[in-house]
Amino acid sequence: MTSDLIGVRQRADELSGANGVVKGPLKGYHHETYVLSLPGETRIVKLREPRDRILWFDRRCFHSEEELLRALHGRVSRIPDVYDAEGMALQVFIEGRTLKPRPWEDKRVSPVVLDQIVGLFEELARITQDTLDVGRRCEPEDRAENGDCDGFLERLIVFVEDQVYKDNHLRFGRLFEDLGIGEEAFDHLRKNVSGLTERDFFLLHADLHRENFVLDPLNQLWTIDWELAMVGDPLYDLATHLYLMSYPADQKRRMAEEWFRVVHGVRPESTRGWEEDLERLIDFKKAQSVFTDIIRVSLSLRDGSGFNWVRLPAAVRKLQAVMTAAARPLGLTEVPSRSRIASALVR
Repeated sequence: MTSDLIGVRQRADELSGANGVVKGPLKGYHHETYVLSLPGETRIVKLREPRDRILWFDRRCFHSEEELLRALHGRVSRIPDVYDAEGMALQVFIEGRTLKPRPWEDKRVSPVVLDQIVGLFEELARITQDTLDVGRRCEPEDRAENGDCDGFLERLIVFVEDQVYKDNHLRFGRLFEDLGIGEEAFDHLRKNVSGLTERDFFLLHADLHRENFVLDPLNQLWTIDWELAMVGDPLYDLATHLYLMSYPADQKRRMAEEWFRVVHGVRPESTRGWEEDLERLIDFKKAQSVFTDIIRVSLSLRDGSGFNWVRLPAAVRKLQAVMTAAARPLGLTEVPSRSRIASALVR
């Protein structure tokens, strides 16, 4: 355990007091997270800090997730409370289980859960930039104008191009080249996803996957991890959700239709051109995954100073799958064979 992580654990122990219980670290890529009880309190909170030298693959909009959560209370149902302890803003821990299916289950979610996700989309449609007083990371000139969905998507593409691909080219450039992916892939991507209809912007969670939903013992669905929230094209939130959830075809179709129904009821200008543009935005998510997964998979195979041969077959299957899914938007003439992918990863 590094000295920084020891520091996080030490702070958790100090906050919980002599008789407190600290659990962790919890599984997570970006943060070192502990769950603890506070002296004299019944609530359980999370203490977390960003891990050192972690690569961020997503554009972030707001300065503080906790500040955003405070602003959303009373406007979005079932999100974590924020508790102040010794000058720190801590999120209350939501007890329950995520929507990640067990190995023997399929990826279908219950109608009760589906309805609650639809309700979340309806609440988000009511929250626009001018009604949300929360500090932003990006400068005004680096934000797309309301309705400029092409401009919004271009900023996401630039982030992947500059801060995922180019910034990591020194370490991973050879791997990208061996897999047949070069800078021209971004030209193909822009050609395949541009020309979006203008839609009015509102607040997006932007990371609505199964492990960011927690179902409590009363079957109430809570939405956690708002760190990637942003203001932008509302259809991007739906596309990201559908891509990450991997619904069965009938539930994917129902979720899209229900999204249109509730968002159109609140803000009709935010649903213009949604049927034509949805697959384009899903194509962007497929393409984005190629760049992020190549790096993450490569890192996952490093076991101390050696190479984790046991993980290699699953890593190869994953990369071939994501590259196959993104072949058209990235303009890939062929997807590398499994032996070629394996050789590239080993090199």
